[in-house]
Amino acid sequence: MATIVLFHSVLGVRQGERDASARLSAEGHTVLVPDLYDGPVFDSYKRAMGFASVLGDEKLGGRALAAVADLPDGFIVGGFSQGSSVAYGVATQRRVGALLQFAGVNLLEWFGADAALPAGLDGQAHFMTDDSFREPQFEEQAIADVAKGGGRLEVFEYPGTGHLFTDPTLPDEYDAEATELMWSRVLPFVAAH
Repeated sequence: MATIVLFHSVLGVRQGERDASARLSAEGHTVLVPDLYDGPVFDSYKRAMGFASVLGDEKLGGRALAAVADLPDGFIVGGFSQGSSVAYGVATQRRVGALLQFAGVNLLEWFGADAALPAGLDGQAHFMTDDSFREPQFEEQAIADVAKGGGRLEVFEYPGTGHLFTDPTLPDEYDAEATELMWSRVLPFVAAH
């Protein structure tokens, strides 16, 4: 069984993250969901982005690395939206076993000229096709970045417009069918890593 660290979206630790933790825990994995905000949770992306920008990427990244400091190498790291960037940043600093990106994809160059991913790192990215936050122009490069290190990044699309489509407390975004399909892909991937 794996140790999995999931980083929350810009909205904070919400039901979507708790549900993800419960699903993975039910499979026998040990799951950590660090609260990088230390409490605040948002319903508005605008307010949440303002809060996150005040904290800054450097502080969020530092809190993330502190949250995994006592874990041995090989844990699986993942995140939702902004949390996918936090997870990716951790993967450039630690020898992680796999990478999960939910509603987010990242490029290696965003993490500095000397940034590198662990050799052979495999990952998955999951999006809704018409998510307004999605940036499909980056996906090909993201796949190439992982392949350069000998790993494989699989990108999965689900029909719809939701961003955090696995969070049932966001009714305008939640999609139960897409959520189930996503987990049918994530759980075997995690079990294999």
